[in-house]
Amino acid sequence: MSRLTIYSTSACPICEQSKKLLQKWKIPYSEIMLDKDTSEHRRFAELTDGARMVPQFLIDGKWIGGFTELTEMHMEDELDELMENS
Repeated sequence: MSRLTIYSTSACPICEQSKKLLQKWKIPYSEIMLDKDTSEHRRFAELTDGARMVPQFLIDGKWIGGFTELTEMHMEDELDELMENS
């Protein structure tokens, strides 16, 4: 099971870009698409303190924020432990 989870929708270009970056960085992730699994809306709101935009990211079940926060963590080498060994 992946330690990183992305909440996204199929119509979100930033979500698609985020997934491409995660693949480039070799960080495995699981994805929950809110437009395809509406049963996740309540859990999404609870986990993200009521966030209304996607993408939103969780590491080990803890909310870290959106695309900006994920990118900042990568730039500060805080995601290194999540990268797959190549």
